[in-house]
Formats: sequence, structure tokens, C-alpha cells
Amino acid sequence: MAFDYGQRHRIELACRERVRAEIVRRFPRWGERLGADHLLDLGVLGRISDTALTREAAIALGENGLPTTFVPGRNLVFLTFAAALAYRRDAKHLVAGMCETDFSGYPDCRDDTLKAMQVALNLGMDRRFVVETPLMWLDKAATWALAERLGGGELVEIIRVETHSCYLGERSTLHEWGHGCGTCPACELRAKGWRRYRDASAP
Repeated sequence: MAFDYGQRHRIELACRERVRAEIVRRFPRWGERLGADHLLDLGVLGRISDTALTREAAIALGENGLPTTFVPGRNLVFLTFAAALAYRRDAKHLVAGMCETDFSGYPDCRDDTLKAMQVALNLGMDRRFVVETPLMWLDKAATWALAERLGGGELVEIIRVETHSCYLGERSTLHEWGHGCGTCPACELRAKGWRRYRDASAP
């Protein structure tokens, strides 16, 4: 499932299609479990947000101490719509990639927020959803290592080459850790994690 929320750099939506296709091609057993794909239009979120991810604005720390890349309510809205779809499909587990170990300080990525959201969804929909956050306590190096344990070098390469995290939407340069500008906070976190992962796995 993916969300089009009016983000400035729509490259992430194009990347998700390639990532999904590569997973289906290289890991057929996983592909069988993916089920139907869904891209939900949440453009209203982008229209009411005034952030560096939805407007032409500088990436910096705001007066409230949060990065200007923080999109208020984004993950809360995402989980609500994911739960609505899960309700229809009679699914019980919502898997999200939030991480509190090394992140940009977004309050909707914190473990407490996700636990509270699980309670709210269960009460509001009268279902027993479980919000799974397998990356919550992993830093970026440990996340790369997890990918290697799950799918070997093939999965690591899919993530390195096909995924996108650069806040500036830069895809013209492929670094050893993936595409990106190399200087925004997302690129710096990704590069640092990659270096630590490679150093730890070096003979």
C-alpha cells in the first residue's frame, strides 16, 4: 500500500513500483503473499500541509524544534486508511516502517505514538489490529543487516538501488549506499548506516 499525499518528490511513488516488481520477480514466495496493490489518493493532506516535503521550502529546524520535513498527521492518517482497508480485507496486522532509534525527530514515528494509535484503531473500528513496527528499535546499520538476513545480497541490492529516501528527490547520482543528494538529513542517515553496516560485515 502506498499514499499519494501531494509530496514534492513523486519519485518515491515510481520507486515503489520497481521495488515491488523486483521483489515479486526475485522472491516469488514473498510475491504470492503481497496480495493486491493499493495506491490511495490523500492529496488533501499535501494541500493543508506547509512543510518542506509538500512545498518549496528549505530543510531546516523549525521554531518548534522539529524539522521542516515533518508532515503533521501523516503517519496517523496513513495508519487510519490502512486499517480501513485491512477491515475490508479482514486483515489483522498493519506493518509500518517507523523507527525511533535514529530518525529525524518526527513525533508520529515514536513507539508511544504507534501504541496509542493501535489502541485508537481497535476501539474505533471494534477490531483487534496489531500495528507491527519491526524497525522501531533498529538503527540504519541494523536495518541493512536485517535485509541481508532476510533476502541476502539480492534484497540488499534492491534496497540500495531501487528505494528512495532523499528529501530533495535526487536520483542522478548512485552512491555506494543508494541514490540521493548526499547532503540532506535523510541521505546522511542512510549513508552513515550503510558505512556502519559494511564495516561490521567486512572480514
